[in-house]
Amino acid sequence: MKKTAYIIVAALALVAIAAYFVFSVSARNAETAYLYIDRDDTLDSVYAKVEATAQPSSMLGFQTLASLKGYGDHIRTGRYAVEPGTSMVSLFRDLRNHNEVPIQLVVPSRRELHDWVGKVAAQLMIDSLELSDAVAALSCVEAGGRKALPVEIIPNTYEVYWDTSAEKLVERLQTEYQRFWTDERKQKAQQQGLSQLEVSTLASIIDSETAYEPEKARVAGLYLNRLRQGMLLQSDPTVIFAVGDFTIRRVLNEHLQTESPFNTYRTKGLPPGPIRIPSISALDAVLNAEQNDYLYMCAKEDFSGSHNFAKTYGEHLQNARRYINELNKRGIKR
Repeated sequence: MKKTAYIIVAALALVAIAAYFVFSVSARNAETAYLYIDRDDTLDSVYAKVEATAQPSSMLGFQTLASLKGYGDHIRTGRYAVEPGTSMVSLFRDLRNHNEVPIQLVVPSRRELHDWVGKVAAQLMIDSLELSDAVAALSCVEAGGRKALPVEIIPNTYEVYWDTSAEKLVERLQTEYQRFWTDERKQKAQQQGLSQLEVSTLASIIDSETAYEPEKARVAGLYLNRLRQGMLLQSDPTVIFAVGDFTIRRVLNEHLQTESPFNTYRTKGLPPGPIRIPSISALDAVLNAEQNDYLYMCAKEDFSGSHNFAKTYGEHLQNARRYINELNKRGIKR
């Protein structure tokens, strides 16, 4: 009887030891890695991803837990952190309980919506078509055969979950747009005599005119001067948008003849809506525009990305002549 008891105890001890070694296996990745589980994953593909990401010495413990808990029928999508030394038991619990970690989603400023959709979708589980369909719910002004860019997108970095749906992302963007428009910003827009849509529209022109941050408020002041004096804005980027050819580097007279409410060489005032998704810096440049007497601007002939500003048309012609001469010298014809 005692011998039988000893055998049972020994057998249990061996089982316990075996279980310990099976379930104490840890991740062997050298630094924090991330495991991405998407909606197409099966139990076998999850096993493959865990093994590739965590690099455990054995998958037996993870596979045993998955089998016992019926994980194959309840796979949860998401992005999961795998810290060095994480036990396979802990990792399994994270996957089963959907303990995912968020990403820092970069929402960019872009002048073409399909480009913006591609950049954003590439950071998430959703595909471009899903996001394109969801973005259609955002406010877009359409006129003259061209659709302006959505106003309810504020380029920034947002913390979201990798497997967020396209619809949830659009809701988040709308929320962030409302959050951006504080009472202080609304008051500043009113002081400039602009609606929120008009602020976004002018900001989109400023972003298209210059990437040089220090002069954005100056450009905003210039365009506000032209608006208040009833002058045509005569912004080349609006012509390019109206034409629909973003490869144009040199706006020619034939482009200026384009019939479109977005062509500010022919239509007085602001375009119907944004010609690109404006940056926060450009939006704030409009709201905090520099008070100046400038009415004209022309790209500097050194192609530095900054501009020469002028108060008179004569001075502007001199600036323009230097720039055109440099275009000709470099052989830039369109």
